[in-house]
Amino acid sequence: MDAFADFLNRFLYCLLPLFVAVDPIGILPLYLGLTAEFSEVGKRRVIRQSLLTAAIVVIGFGLAGRWVLLYLQITIGDFMMAGGILLFVLAMGDLFATEKGRLRPDPDSLGAVPLGIPLIAGPAVLTTVLLLTNSYGALPALLAAVVNIGLAGVFFRTASGIERVVGPTGLRTASKMAALILAAIGVMMVRRGLQATFPSLTGN
Repeated sequence: MDAFADFLNRFLYCLLPLFVAVDPIGILPLYLGLTAEFSEVGKRRVIRQSLLTAAIVVIGFGLAGRWVLLYLQITIGDFMMAGGILLFVLAMGDLFATEKGRLRPDPDSLGAVPLGIPLIAGPAVLTTVLLLTNSYGALPALLAAVVNIGLAGVFFRTASGIERVVGPTGLRTASKMAALILAAIGVMMVRRGLQATFPSLTGN
């Protein structure tokens, strides 16, 4: 029971950062715009393709990413600082963007690119998965990632109803709040990376 409670705690610690990184609310307006002229059958096919693509990329990177870093002689501290800076920059770009660029959809590949990659499994998600895998273990981190990818699919399936309830302004506001939280997580990762590289900064 203690082992299960420990796993559950680690899973929950991974869940929120990955929810913020995936940002299904922020992706929602893009999904609505890209699939506006699609039939319901076409939308379901796009959703399946995007979720499968994102899951494969995230799981593969989560399992192999650490070994790639070892081969390149990049420490976890290095990656935490680089990843934190990347998350911060991505969050700032989203926070101050007036409008996300519109993309011309290709019905045959829209689910894989750009919806699966890089909108769902983008740099922020890959960086967060790798760092959480190092901190809490591969299984809880990857499970949390898959849950959040699935949650993005739920948002996509209910996109029209959500838009009617909260409106375009509500979607934009929620997306900005998610970007602000992501920026704070980026700062935290830089701080932890500095502490890992320079242990004297911890004061111990």
